[in-house]
Amino acid sequence: MAALLPLLGLTANAQLTETTDRQQITVKNPFIWADCPDPDIIRVGEYYYLVTTTMHMFPGAPIMRSKDLAHWETVSYLFDAIKDTPRYDLQEGTVYGRGQWATTLRYNNGTFWALFVANDDPHKSMVFRTDDPAKGWTLHSRLPAYHDSSLFFDEDGRVYVFSGSGDIRLVELTADLTAEKPGGIRKTLELKGRPQGLHEGSRFIKHDGMYYLLCIAWPRTGREEICYRSRNIEGPYESKVILKSDFGGFPLAGQGTIVDGKHGEWYGVMFQDRGGVGRVLTIEPCTWIDGWPVLGTNGDGIIPETVKLDGDCACHQEAYYAKIEKDFQFNHNYLKDKVQVKGVDGRFSQLTMPTTGIRGPIDWILTSVKANNIYDARNTLTWRTWGPTCSDTICLDVRRMKDGDKAGLAAFNGDSGVLTVVKEGGQCFLTMTEENVQLSNNTKEITDVKCKEVERVKIPKGKLGAIYLRFDGDFRPGAHDVANFYYSFDGKNFTQIGTPNYQMRFDYRRLFMGTRYAAFYFATKAEGGQVGLKVK
Repeated sequence: MAALLPLLGLTANAQLTETTDRQQITVKNPFIWADCPDPDIIRVGEYYYLVTTTMHMFPGAPIMRSKDLAHWETVSYLFDAIKDTPRYDLQEGTVYGRGQWATTLRYNNGTFWALFVANDDPHKSMVFRTDDPAKGWTLHSRLPAYHDSSLFFDEDGRVYVFSGSGDIRLVELTADLTAEKPGGIRKTLELKGRPQGLHEGSRFIKHDGMYYLLCIAWPRTGREEICYRSRNIEGPYESKVILKSDFGGFPLAGQGTIVDGKHGEWYGVMFQDRGGVGRVLTIEPCTWIDGWPVLGTNGDGIIPETVKLDGDCACHQEAYYAKIEKDFQFNHNYLKDKVQVKGVDGRFSQLTMPTTGIRGPIDWILTSVKANNIYDARNTLTWRTWGPTCSDTICLDVRRMKDGDKAGLAAFNGDSGVLTVVKEGGQCFLTMTEENVQLSNNTKEITDVKCKEVERVKIPKGKLGAIYLRFDGDFRPGAHDVANFYYSFDGKNFTQIGTPNYQMRFDYRRLFMGTRYAAFYFATKAEGGQVGLKVK
C-alpha cells in the first residue's frame, strides 16, 4: 500500500498503520477534493465502487474502485464515445454541461448494472452491464429519460427505477431491464414532509425490511439531504432530514448516498459545491437511529473534519485527503486518427483507447484540426484540478506547427485562463489570455467567445523543441479559487505570465463542471501541422 502514496498525491505526513487484520486510516473532509458530482457508491465483497458525472468528457462515466474508501483507482469507463447526435463531435452545437448525468450503480446476482440519462437530444437513458467493472462495460438497452435516477432490485426479483425533479416517480422495469414493464407500477410517490422547490438526486436502498429513498432538497432554509422511508415500496413515505451542515467555509452539502462498510458500519458520501474546483466529495459516519440513517458523528447531522474508515478505532494525529488518480479525458468525442501515442517500444502509433481509459505519463503527437477557438477544438485533453492546491505542467514541441496554429494549456471552464503558443508569420509567441464562452440554450451552440490578451512573449527559435507550460491552482478557503500561470524553456526555471491570481469560476449554465487542466492544439488556417505533447 505504501507504493500507492506517490500515485495518489498524499502528503508526506500521511500515516498508515498496518495491522494483521486491516489498515487504520483517518481522512480529512472533503475526502476527495476534486470535481466528482452526483456520486453513487456500492460495496461488493472487498471492493467499494464509485461512479460520478463527467458529462461532455470522453471516455465517460469513470468507475472507481477502492478497498478502504481512501485509495481510489479508475478501473473502467462506461463508454468510449456517444454518437447519438453530431453535437458530441462539436458539430451543429455542443453538449457542454449535458451528456452523461447522475449514473446509478447497482449489483445483482453476479451482474453490475449502471443507468444514466443522456441529458440531450434524443433524451434517453442508457443501461450498461458487466460481470466485472475492471473488464469494461456493454451497452445493454435504452430506456425513457429518468432524471437523477436510482435503480433498485427487490428481493422478489422485481426491478424498479426512481427518478424526478420535484416529484419523485416510481416505474417498474422488465426483469431484463430492456423496457418499462407492461402493467407494472407507475406512480408518483407520496412523500410526507417534502419541501417545495428543487428536489432530486434519488438514491434508493432496502435495509432491515424497510425501503429508503434519499433526495436532496432546497427549502427556504437552504440545502439539505432528506431520507424517506416506508414498509411498502409504493409508499406512503415519511421523512427525516439526515444532513444539514455548512462545512469548511462553504454552504450546505447534499446529494449522494449511503453505503455499508465491511465491519457493520455505514457511511454517507455527499457532494458539496466548492466554487472553481467543482463539486467535491465529503464522507460522514452514518448511524442508524430509530430506523433512520442519520449522518454525522453520532448522528448529529454535521459533516466532521475527519473520519475513521472501515470501523477502525485508532485515530492518528495526522490525517490526509484521499485522492483519485489522475485520469485523462477528451473534451467531447475525439478523433483517433489525429492522435498518436508512444508505446512501450518507443514507437508512436494511432491511439487505441484501453478499457481503463488514458493514464499518465503521456507522450503524444497531435495533428491539428481546424477550429475557431479552444471551445470548439477537437482532441483537447483534460484532467481534474484538485484541492487544496494543485500544480501541473505540460511540455510542447512546436517545431512542426503551421502558420496560424495554436497549442497550449488552459485552466478550462466557461471562463478560462489560457496559455497559448501561436505561430504567426513564421514566428512563435506565447500569450496568456482570458477567454469567455457564451452558449445557446437549446443546442449549446457557441454563440460568442470573448478573448482578452493579457501578455505576449516572443519565443526564441532555438527553444521551440521544449516549451514548458504550468498553472498552479489554489482552492483553499479564503484563497478564492485562483490560478497563476508560468512558462519555462528548461523545465526548471519558470517565469510567471499574464493575470496574477486569475479567478476560476463554476457556472452551471455553461460547462457545469469544475475547472480542468486542458492541453489543446488546433489550426486556424491550414490543417495538418503537428506538435509533440508530454504530460506527467
